[in-house]
Amino acid sequence: MISRGLHGVIVLPGDRLDSRVEGKYPEVIEVNSLKIATLISLVSQRDDKLIIVPLKNIYIPEPGHIVIGLVESIGMVNWFVDINSPYQAILHVQDFLGRPFNPASDDLYKLMKPGDYVKAKVLSFDKTRNPVLSVQGEGLGKIVKGTIVDIQPAKIPRVIGKKRSMISMLEEKTGCSIFPAVNGRVYIECPNRELEAILVMAIRLIDRESHRVGLTERVAKFIDEERMRRGV
Repeated sequence: MISRGLHGVIVLPGDRLDSRVEGKYPEVIEVNSLKIATLISLVSQRDDKLIIVPLKNIYIPEPGHIVIGLVESIGMVNWFVDINSPYQAILHVQDFLGRPFNPASDDLYKLMKPGDYVKAKVLSFDKTRNPVLSVQGEGLGKIVKGTIVDIQPAKIPRVIGKKRSMISMLEEKTGCSIFPAVNGRVYIECPNRELEAILVMAIRLIDRESHRVGLTERVAKFIDEERMRRGV
């Protein structure tokens, strides 16, 4: 079934696509030279191109991706990390420490425990074993402050916006710093709790209404109205 959207055509899994649609797995597969949609998506025209944008999807890790993970459990020499994907990731303690692990003095639970968040890079993944994470790099490691907002991974590009238009507006109007991870988790750090609450609601609004036109302007108006109502 195909229906007309607000600025494009909504397609469902199994729908045949126009051959001009630009897309790849997991949004699109080719069967007998036909392009088939695999996810609920929006097909729209931009300039002279037909593009497909998933409205709902799952996150598939790729080496080099920067993700925000949630520590789920602890092994003998590693943490098992939820990266909002069908695949559970592994972070080894020696990578976290940046040196060899010493079981006599290093307590994994004290370093990170279940419920903690970590910003990490996908080091390796080939779908035959768990993704391996690394925190060796600038800005990576355990997240010790701020808030994490979970949204659909497909909506992350809308949080960023074309030429970073949306994220720049969000940061300017709230004074918050924002890091939208490709796996559908947005890390925010704000000057106070009121601005944090407003930003969380704005991100939720983007998540719900990413398919609508004029979204940046609508979100900006929402933030202005909330700030005036709350006096911040």
